Amino acid sequence: MPALFLSHGAPPLVDDERWVAQLTELAAGLPRPKAILMASAHWESAPLMLGATETVPLVYDFGGFERRYYEVRYPAPGAPELASRVEKLMPDGEHVARTSRGLDHGAYVPLTVMYPGADIPVLQMSLPTLEPDRLLELGRRLAPLRDEGVLIVGSGFTTHGLPFLRDWRPDAAAPGWSREFDAWAAETLARGAVDELADFRSRAPGMPWAHPTIEHFAPMFLTLGAADDPERAPDQPIDGFWMGLAKRSFQVA
Repeated sequence: MPALFLSHGAPPLVDDERWVAQLTELAAGLPRPKAILMASAHWESAPLMLGATETVPLVYDFGGFERRYYEVRYPAPGAPELASRVEKLMPDGEHVARTSRGLDHGAYVPLTVMYPGADIPVLQMSLPTLEPDRLLELGRRLAPLRDEGVLIVGSGFTTHGLPFLRDWRPDAAAPGWSREFDAWAAETLARGAVDELADFRSRAPGMPWAHPTIEHFAPMFLTLGAADDPERAPDQPIDGFWMGLAKRSFQVA
C-alpha cells in the first residue's frame, strides 16, 4: 500500500464537488486496504495512544455547523490486530496506551468519501509529538505495515490560518500567505527536500499566518517517514483551495 497525506478540512468540505471527485478518484486508484491507520491533526497525545478497536464511534469535535453534520455515521469495524502490530513496532520500553476514543473529523470526513461503505477496519492513533524529525522516525517504524496491506494516512491541512481568514465562503480567494505557502510546499515536495520541509517554520513564505499552530502540517511527516524513500517526489493528486486554505494532498510509495 502507499501512504497518504490528506487535507481533510471541516465537515462541510464533503459538499465541495471538486474535492469529493478528487478524493474519490484517488481512492479508486489505490489497492483495497486490509485496514486503515489514521493519524489526525485533532488528536495530540503522548505517549502514543490508540483509539477504539471494537466499536469505533465518531467524535464530533467541531461546533457551529448545521445539524446534519452531527448526524453523520461511519460504523467502520475496529482493527484490534492492527493495534497489536503498532504496539510491537514501537521501541522496547515505549509505552503505548489503549483508549476507547472514536474517529475525529480529521479521520472520518475523508473516509466517508473514500470508503463510503465503512467496511474496512480503521484504527486512529494519536500524534505523540509535533516535531518533524520524531514523526519521520515514527513513520519509519510504521512503514512495514504497508507491506501487510495497511493504508497509513496522515490527515491535516496544507495551510490552516483560520484566525487570519476574512472571507469564509468555500470559494473565497486564497490569501497571499496561503498561496505562497502552498506553492512553496508543492515545489519543496517535488524536490524531495524533506529537511527543508521539516524547517518550514523558518523557511516557508507565509509563516506564521499559514500555520499559527503547526498540528495541521505535522501529520505530513508521519506520511513521509513511512515512504520507501522520503526524498522521492510524491504524487500530488489533489490541489487547490477551499475557503482560502490549501487542500494539497499527496501519496508516497
